[in-house]
Amino acid sequence: MSDLPGTLFAMELETFELVMLRRPANPVEYDDAASARIQAEHLAYLAGLRASGHVVTNGPVLDGPDESLRGLVFFRTGSQDEARRLAEQDPAVRAGRLAVDVMTYWCPPGTMAAPGQTITLPG
Repeated sequence: MSDLPGTLFAMELETFELVMLRRPANPVEYDDAASARIQAEHLAYLAGLRASGHVVTNGPVLDGPDESLRGLVFFRTGSQDEARRLAEQDPAVRAGRLAVDVMTYWCPPGTMAAPGQTITLPG
């Protein structure tokens, strides 16, 4: 933690890899049927990564000032390279519908387990 300016005391943190899913400047265009298929594959892929323990949580981002930001994925791989490799295998990324930014995220231990407010999306 010596690379953090102004650090005055030791602190225990958990580390995750944060992947920001963005709409590329020139996304590949698909018809409605192909777009629906890619979205279904994208959601299934992320569900599989959650089930395997590689992803802690993920979801869309709404109402933000950056319209290119589409979603966040919190990986637990221990490596930005591994998180990037897995994120780039996402069917929506491979199809050119999404691009990834990968960074390290630190938080106080155990806080990723706190529940949020539950909402139900229309199906």
